[in-house]
Amino acid sequence: MTIVSKTANSPSFRRSRRLLTGALVLYFIYTFIPLLYVIVSATKTNADLFGTFGLWFAHDFNLVQNLKDLFTFQNGIFSRWLLNTVIYAGVSGIGAAFFATFAGYAFAKYEFAGKRILFAMVLGAVMIPQTALVIPIFLLLSKVGLVNTPLAMILPSLVFPPGVFLMRVYAQDALSNELIEAGRVDGAGEFHIFSAIGFRLLMPGFATVLILAFVATWNNYFLPLVMLSSSENFPVTVGLSQWYQLATVGSGAAVLFTVVMTGALVSILPVIAAFLFMQRYWQGGLSSGGVKA
Repeated sequence: MTIVSKTANSPSFRRSRRLLTGALVLYFIYTFIPLLYVIVSATKTNADLFGTFGLWFAHDFNLVQNLKDLFTFQNGIFSRWLLNTVIYAGVSGIGAAFFATFAGYAFAKYEFAGKRILFAMVLGAVMIPQTALVIPIFLLLSKVGLVNTPLAMILPSLVFPPGVFLMRVYAQDALSNELIEAGRVDGAGEFHIFSAIGFRLLMPGFATVLILAFVATWNNYFLPLVMLSSSENFPVTVGLSQWYQLATVGSGAAVLFTVVMTGALVSILPVIAAFLFMQRYWQGGLSSGGVKA
């Protein structure tokens, strides 16, 4: 205890702590400023958006009117875009998390032919930029007639190599081989062992992969831009981009800037809600799984 106390009170330790705290503060400011700008901009009129300080509110609070404009412009198509995005991200996130958990569990706990080669391919897929695969995926899906359908967004997003890698590493440490062997001795089948014991212990990792895949699909722009041609199937990323392009051509459409900023603010809220909802699984998933198992 004396050694720890002296170390904690040493000048070098205090200096390192101040440097680390300063770095964290700078990082917080760097990441918070764009969010603050979006929040503030969504409350302004178009004139105030360009005529007042960008990081503080104007005298006229116009958020309610901006929300009305957002959900009524072009017959309220933003609601359709928002619903499309929730469906794409929700189905893709849940599916990718399940597939990654299955694959990670198999890589961590089973021995089979070609295991190292397959896992090396997974690692290789992690290093490949996803945008480089969009055109080949487009050509493949066009052959089977799935372009400009929801499946054109969902099917490619179900493959999430970083999730497989994460779950393989997590399952290696979180789930002991002795626990699996005990289930086999008791006569439980492999799927029952996974569902009753393994999956509950892997719940924190599952929740992490789910939120990562959810956010990746939610923020995806290039894939829907290439795959979807009908505005009724657009997610919010592509839809807001089209509105922004419309706002920049001609002075008559300039009022759309406030609509775009308000749409950006609304599109952030489901992601924040998803993080808050999944947080309990990160905090209590491991101990809860151990008790229930």
